[in-house]
Amino acid sequence: MTNNFQLDLNNIPKHVAVIMDGNGRWAEKHGKNRLEGHAQGAKAARLAVETAHKLGIKYITLYAFSMENWQRPESEVNGLMSLLTSSIAHQFKDLIENNVRLLTIGDNSYLPENVRKEISNVVNASSSNTGLTVIIALSYSGRHEILSGVKKLLTKFQDQKFDINSLSEEDFSNCLYTAGIPDPELLIRTSGEYRISNFLLWQISYSELYFTNKFWPDFSEEDFRYAIYDYQHRQRRFGKTSNQIDECK
Repeated sequence: MTNNFQLDLNNIPKHVAVIMDGNGRWAEKHGKNRLEGHAQGAKAARLAVETAHKLGIKYITLYAFSMENWQRPESEVNGLMSLLTSSIAHQFKDLIENNVRLLTIGDNSYLPENVRKEISNVVNASSSNTGLTVIIALSYSGRHEILSGVKKLLTKFQDQKFDINSLSEEDFSNCLYTAGIPDPELLIRTSGEYRISNFLLWQISYSELYFTNKFWPDFSEEDFRYAIYDYQHRQRRFGKTSNQIDECK
């Protein structure tokens, strides 16, 4: 990555999604326990939110805890839940004062009651804010979200006749956790892994994918800005040819 790059502030993605990967390996590399890695990861998440706010990004979705993560050792899961509660309680107070809104997506029924309560308090306190929306994916699974969407759609129409062929992508999108939120234009994944790990499977169908070898705790504001810079130098064709895109300019 070069330091000599300039962002086009007229071409900032509206929605950026982030798979925050590598906390545990960062901790191992530095001779620390995994929870210390997650604590440093929480600081990096705060920095990413602040950077998104500076750049005028409207939505940032952070993959904090997957449904599969419940399979991790109980001590690590409990530590993560404690860290999550304290982070939301303390880090979001001033963000709310800066017009940031918090939402969560995922199956919250798996979360401890104190975590659900803290999340609900912050979501309610920030509900009228109109600036950056921070979406935290907790106890989240893309496949589970799609299955839940199908069930919701079937329940909606179970007592009435309808033309199945009239159902649209918009109808289905409105049954997902992210109803009313635009799809991410950019997905960032750290730690050198090249997979999407069951994250926003429906929503990222046309997202630009950006991968970096850096572990999440080391992902700096400059790294975030460079990911945007890389995004700005791609041509988003949506099935069209380059010539068609050029003709529309």
